[in-house]
Amino acid sequence: MEFIDVLNARHSARAFTSEPIPEDRLQRVLERAAASPSWSNTQPYQIALAQGAELKSLGDELSERFERLAPLQRAPAWKKALAAVRRSSALPDGDFRPVINYPDDLQPRRVATGKGLYRHLGIGRDDKQARHQQMAANFRFFGAPTALFLFVHKGLGVYSVLDAGIFLQTLMLAATDEGLASCAQGALGLWRSPLEKRFRIPRHYQLLCGVSLGFAADQPVNQFRPEKLPVSELMIPRRAR
Repeated sequence: MEFIDVLNARHSARAFTSEPIPEDRLQRVLERAAASPSWSNTQPYQIALAQGAELKSLGDELSERFERLAPLQRAPAWKKALAAVRRSSALPDGDFRPVINYPDDLQPRRVATGKGLYRHLGIGRDDKQARHQQMAANFRFFGAPTALFLFVHKGLGVYSVLDAGIFLQTLMLAATDEGLASCAQGALGLWRSPLEKRFRIPRHYQLLCGVSLGFAADQPVNQFRPEKLPVSELMIPRRAR
């Protein structure tokens, strides 16, 4: 594909077919992502790849944890405290906190994207069950046959995350060029322990996020495109002289 076509075609897919990714195509995507620039060429990130029965098992465990976490999020403080004391496995044990309070200047764009997605899917504001199901789909990787988990070296701090972002963008663009779809998911960073059971993760690497990869399903959710800010609104104005 022409580079501009790859840029325009890439989007976050939220429904995949079960068709496996051919090994040679997946390998090309990973090799191109591995060529990403990084701080002094340190490449301060590592990846874990899950497919097949392993991915199914992981999805089962993450989904079960999410179903137990959801009621706790709406529970009174004493129930949350009790769960913490009992060290409930439903409580997130990830290295970062993907559920945050958004700054006032960023919250409107977050809300607009969420409302736009649910409106596109025909999910009403009060349809809590449908909203819950849409969120729960994250932990089944939206049906994708492959999931990648991205870890960053804690020793470089924010620069590890910066380099991981470059790696992630390269990965998603390379996937698009191979006719694949992708979705970067902060939700997949909620729990580290299920990955610890399945992968030998170095202690000094922190789980940042996950990425679902596969072939996009022909479903309405994959037609959703949130509006991006124009360049003019990204530019910092010069001081008046």
